[in-house]
Amino acid sequence: MRIGEVTERTSLSLRTLRHWEDAGLVSPSARTEGNFRLYTETDVERLLIIRRMKPLGYTLDEMRELLDVVDALAVTPDDALLRARLNEVREGAALRREKLTEHLAMADEFVGLLARL
Repeated sequence: MRIGEVTERTSLSLRTLRHWEDAGLVSPSARTEGNFRLYTETDVERLLIIRRMKPLGYTLDEMRELLDVVDALAVTPDDALLRARLNEVREGAALRREKLTEHLAMADEFVGLLARL
């Protein structure tokens, strides 16, 4: 897929894709003779992981660390240390989600208070 199709499928901007590429989070699997980026389904899945981490407040370094673990698990799926690290990230994501849920509840309460004014 070319970058335009990827932006449509992922709801990401060209600027964001290029930024994440510059940050080393993702890179196109190939390029055309005209040097256009080409992405695979695996690349799109990687982009979706990154996109889902963003609202939870992960930094670029934290994203890169998780992606390194995911990449390493693809090569050695039974590595206990990698599995442990993935579980730590999973637990951290659950905590971040819980906090985000609390913030959303506060926002709903605030909107309700404003509606009564």
